[in-house]
Amino acid sequence: MNIVVLDGFTLNPGDLSWDGLEALGSVVVYDRTSAGDIVGRASGAHVVLTNKTPITKETIEALPDLRFIGVLATGYNVVDIAAAAERGIPVANVPDYSTHSVAQLVFALLLELCQHVRLHSDAARSGEWAGSPDFCFTRAPLTELAGKTMGIIGFGAIGQQVARIAQAFGMDVIASATRPKTVAGLERVRMASNDEVFAAADVVSLHCPLTPATERLVNARTLALMKRTAFLINTSRGGLIAERDLAEALEAGTIAGAGVDVLSKEPPEADNPLLAAPNCLVTPHIAWATLEARRRLMDTAVGNVAAFVAGAPVNVVNR
Repeated sequence: MNIVVLDGFTLNPGDLSWDGLEALGSVVVYDRTSAGDIVGRASGAHVVLTNKTPITKETIEALPDLRFIGVLATGYNVVDIAAAAERGIPVANVPDYSTHSVAQLVFALLLELCQHVRLHSDAARSGEWAGSPDFCFTRAPLTELAGKTMGIIGFGAIGQQVARIAQAFGMDVIASATRPKTVAGLERVRMASNDEVFAAADVVSLHCPLTPATERLVNARTLALMKRTAFLINTSRGGLIAERDLAEALEAGTIAGAGVDVLSKEPPEADNPLLAAPNCLVTPHIAWATLEARRRLMDTAVGNVAAFVAGAPVNVVNR
């Protein structure tokens, strides 16, 4: 079994092991693969694993030995799953590996917007606290979450975990979902439309997939529905936000702040408007990337290949 990993660096920059995969066949791991090198590197492979390197219909047609495609992520839009299905090639993803890590970053971003921890730490370390006539001082308004409303758009595993944490902070929760549902332990979550969530929430956190229906879901119209004191958090997909509209809303004070871990193009262009927008935190798509989450991802990805080798593939997205 010849196995090729096209872009293994983000999953394993050196702190994990490929041993589980190597037990299943001959393995070649590339840190990154450019579009022009995909076919050459994957030639002769029975199994190809990819994170963000695209596997197009043309690529699939150029790889006659290919029998299985594993995606080192939950999202699988980098693979033409229909073309793979035509060839009888199962495509498997890795669901639910990063739920806790992504929810954790939601609140890391939110708490920074509420408490301005870095701003105050820098002020203290620079001597401003030592020179203050008072025992404490603030450089920006501070916000308490208890009693506020968390709005969640998309109520899958991550959205539900965000709801649990929000409730632990004493927040009320309102959520929208394509198929509204009641979840054990979250019976107090009120289901509503997207517009109701934007209008009612003090914090709106995005957890829906990027589809034609959700592309640019956050735009000038929906931002205008939000409270001027509200925050927006996006750890889902950059394309959910019309970035120019959000930057202009932050400039105008339409909303109070935003925290985004994803952008419409990654890495971003230097002139992406959110990089210079006021009170906008931008992190480089790291919500999924804790060591613990990456270890789960590796274990499941290896398990997907093992299941395929055993003749019973799992987590297949193109049956």
